[in-house]
Amino acid sequence: MAEATAEQEALDAYSTIVTSVAEAVLPSVASLRIGRGGRGFGGAGSGVVITPDGFLVTSAHVVAAGGTASASFIDGTEHDVDVVGADPLSDLAVARARADTLHPIRVGNADQLRVGQLVVAIGNPMGFSGSVTSGVVSGLGRSLATADGNGNRRFIEDVIQTDAALNPGNSGGALADSHARLIGVNTAVAGMGLGLAVPMNGTTQAILAALMRNGRVRRAYLGIAGGTRPLPPPMAEKLGRKAGVEVHEVVSGSPAAGGKLRSGDVIVSVGDVGVSKAGDLQRLMVEAKIGARLPLTVIRGDNLITLDVIPVELS
Repeated sequence: MAEATAEQEALDAYSTIVTSVAEAVLPSVASLRIGRGGRGFGGAGSGVVITPDGFLVTSAHVVAAGGTASASFIDGTEHDVDVVGADPLSDLAVARARADTLHPIRVGNADQLRVGQLVVAIGNPMGFSGSVTSGVVSGLGRSLATADGNGNRRFIEDVIQTDAALNPGNSGGALADSHARLIGVNTAVAGMGLGLAVPMNGTTQAILAALMRNGRVRRAYLGIAGGTRPLPPPMAEKLGRKAGVEVHEVVSGSPAAGGKLRSGDVIVSVGDVGVSKAGDLQRLMVEAKIGARLPLTVIRGDNLITLDVIPVELS
């Protein structure tokens, strides 16, 4: 009893939190070994169990190497894994282990994170399974450029930046908060001492649901390139917002071109939803918008006009 008390006293509050998070999360984190469809070893990464019946979330680039995989857990069990679907534009993928029951992690909401908040990264860097690192959220609102192999490029918005040490093999692993909730999927090393994680929030939950349901994510496509532009004070006061999305380029033959959008237009709302940056538009381009009439409120010169576009499916 005295020995247990002494050990507890030796742990400071920080260590107590990290160890409790590790104990709760480690059973849910798998070491993924990816094959090349009979042509040998394709790579490795991590995955996180999100349902008791074996669904795991991982990074799309982890499972891109092949169609066969196995998942091993901290208790020594190993299961074959089927890749259900991957979405390179969000760098998220869903796989399913052939297991009767697994230990799912609790899922949190990254939209509630604050800079300086404690986070714990758990994965399998450099082949060392069940590795735990800790740090803080060192930045929010970062963007991560992605591509899907068909020439489509996208920025994942609101990526989490952390100083918890990440290395190759951490990709697809868990970034957890102090309550052992999954708030991000580790995806990249941004530089010395910095890592990036795709946030778990309403947007990414919808992506995972689509992957689990259909094996892919359907997105609507407008056909513009744009960026944030501050609004003139009179217009900002009139609309109750400070910025809109300036159209830098309209793709020929796209829905935006058909809707008469022009370079230099500033989009301030889509339907009844205000937009101020490209990520706001991206989040609205969901499956339900494909083929539907979509009114855009646009500043053109000194005038406020409404244009109708009909998005098509991003191929």
